Amino acid sequence: MIFTTRFAPSPTGHLHIGHAFSAWTAWQAASEKGGRFILRLEDIDTTRCKPEFDQVIFDDLIWLGLDWELPVRRQSEHFDDYARVLERLIALRVVYRCFKTRAEILDDIARAPHGAGEVYRGPVDPMSADEEAERVAKGESYAWRLSLDRCRDVLGPRFAAMQFIEDERGLLPADPDPLGDVILARKDVGTSYHIAVVHDDALQGMTHIIRGEDLFELTPLHVLLQTLLDLPTPIYRHHRLLTDENGQRFAKRNLSVTLKSMREAGMSAEDVRTKWGF
Repeated sequence: MIFTTRFAPSPTGHLHIGHAFSAWTAWQAASEKGGRFILRLEDIDTTRCKPEFDQVIFDDLIWLGLDWELPVRRQSEHFDDYARVLERLIALRVVYRCFKTRAEILDDIARAPHGAGEVYRGPVDPMSADEEAERVAKGESYAWRLSLDRCRDVLGPRFAAMQFIEDERGLLPADPDPLGDVILARKDVGTSYHIAVVHDDALQGMTHIIRGEDLFELTPLHVLLQTLLDLPTPIYRHHRLLTDENGQRFAKRNLSVTLKSMREAGMSAEDVRTKWGF
């Protein structure tokens, strides 16, 4: 099996130094293994993602010295793929429509028994089919949530046995319970990051997922989706995050650390790697 990994930014602004570190880490790992490096644009948020940022991303990565396979997959061109994934989950009856507003969800969490708060864990009493149909017919907004209770029923012993390999840490349990019943899609947006990333990682043959440690806690959820959908689970590696002098993570709004600003200031890619230690 050929070592395959990826860098998958969202074109909502200019790449910053933290993105550069993540892209370089993945590209270097693929290069060392004689493997494949894939660039994917995760642009399902069509409100915030702008086409003009696509070329800037390409220019930044080329300036860093990276290359990748073509064509580049743009998720916004494949909503039908993600709709089919959601249909499979609906058929498994592991998702449900949630009509609650954000305020109602927060109220439910606040009233949860001690130790069960912080995340939404589904309704105490499921909505009747008649009420659900009536609210859909009225055009009310809703989200599709993944029911962890139903996942336990469907998977049986496989649920508690879920695991994944974290590079350098070995085999770890994949327990999605701390995340609660997460949103997988909405009425007006038929997918989420979770559905799209799990589908595309399998479609594109990822053997290794190399990403920031801020995404580590989402891994059990992705393993759960992979298990439900009979998809392979890659090996994961969650690298350290670069931070500023105050210990804050870099953000796209911090224009002084965008790759574009560094390029325009005359810095070389080697200067950047030396300064930031990668």
